[in-house]
Amino acid sequence: MQSIPLVYIFICLSIHAAYGKVLELSDRFIPLKHEGMWLIKFYAPWCGHCKKLEPIWKLSEQSLAHDPVRVGRVDCTRFPIVATEFNIQGFPTILFLKGENQYTYEGDRTREDIVAFSKKLLGPSVTQIKTEGDFRKAMERSEIFFVYSGSSEGLLYKHFKSLAAAHQQYDFFYHAPPEIVQKFSDVSHKKNVIRVFKDGTSHKFEDNGAFEDPPKAESLTMEKYKAEEDEKESVFVTLDPRNVSLVSWVNSERFPLFMKVTRGKLNHLMLSKKLLVMAVLEENRIGELSEEMLEFKEMIKLVLERNLHRYRSIFQFGWIGSPELANSVAMETLSLPNLLVLNVSSYQHHLPDDDPSFMTPEAVQLFLEDIVQGSAPVYGGSSYNVRLYRAYYELRSNLFEMWKGNPALTAVLFGLPFGFFSLICYSICCADIMDAEEEDEDHETEAHEKVD
Repeated sequence: MQSIPLVYIFICLSIHAAYGKVLELSDRFIPLKHEGMWLIKFYAPWCGHCKKLEPIWKLSEQSLAHDPVRVGRVDCTRFPIVATEFNIQGFPTILFLKGENQYTYEGDRTREDIVAFSKKLLGPSVTQIKTEGDFRKAMERSEIFFVYSGSSEGLLYKHFKSLAAAHQQYDFFYHAPPEIVQKFSDVSHKKNVIRVFKDGTSHKFEDNGAFEDPPKAESLTMEKYKAEEDEKESVFVTLDPRNVSLVSWVNSERFPLFMKVTRGKLNHLMLSKKLLVMAVLEENRIGELSEEMLEFKEMIKLVLERNLHRYRSIFQFGWIGSPELANSVAMETLSLPNLLVLNVSSYQHHLPDDDPSFMTPEAVQLFLEDIVQGSAPVYGGSSYNVRLYRAYYELRSNLFEMWKGNPALTAVLFGLPFGFFSLICYSICCADIMDAEEEDEDHETEAHEKVD
């Protein structure tokens, strides 16, 4: 029983000089996985993505140096038993371990996003706000957060707490007295209300009194969310249709009105069930936009600001700094700048007929109105033919990117197998021809012998 603490101390003190304070873990880590909180990277030395993540991982550790979480990494080629224990399917995989709970990181591989993911999981799923100072700290901590104000005995709070436990790795959730929330809200407030604070304002969850009624249909249960009561006990809250409406509302409100869209965020944006309006732009190597790109971005943002009350429940606005992502959605190479609208339910998309670089705010608004009315041209979808073409487009694009990045390696990678295959085919075909020629020569020899 005393061996585990000794191993624990040994691991914490075994810090490899080349990796700063990032702990180099082994299979001895398995008995300690429930001890405290861990942020672990599972990698393989041959993995190019893992090598690219390494400097970002060091910076993430430095940003979390004063937080109660240990940052480590595991070489899964040396310790495959660890990969099996945590069911690692690919590299790199980032896990946050918190007691019995295990959270998989699904965002972009940037220091800011990895640190934000970790900080959301450091504390309880619902953080208590007791003073105005606490509320201001919450506003400084995150641009978007959800606040419940009112009694902790009601059904609405019970569902809010279960939702917070399920979404803790994505968003911040707080419980505050109504009188404090009132001072930071632009409307009159009442008890037992959930509000989202973002973009300098707040919006209320409209439950229409559903959470004040007694449960009517427990038979409609679909699944259960696990919610932490505290560090020692847990409760299970049934997910009934009312909780489904709360989950849908949180998914639709957890993003800024106008945001940068990346591959890591796109899958989460699809949960909003809104039409994604994306300005397709291209950043340079240091993440900056040209003047033309900035003007187009600001024009799309202006359309949103002019029609905020109408569009906020229909569209999610944003911009893409990597045209490859937009090209993958549209299955074609788009001109820049451009405008792409994606229907996340049907996987169909819309493109303007006019040249986007010459569009005015009025033209963009007319284009969006056509989409709402269902009169705009529709492309893509999820039919078999479209999925087949998408697979072909992705394969072609990947091969092109490989050739552009390293033509010599690509030529060797595909040239050698093709050369061997050609040699085999040539050998098979030539063997038949040579056999046929030998048979002809034998027949000619026999004919000459008979004549003689």
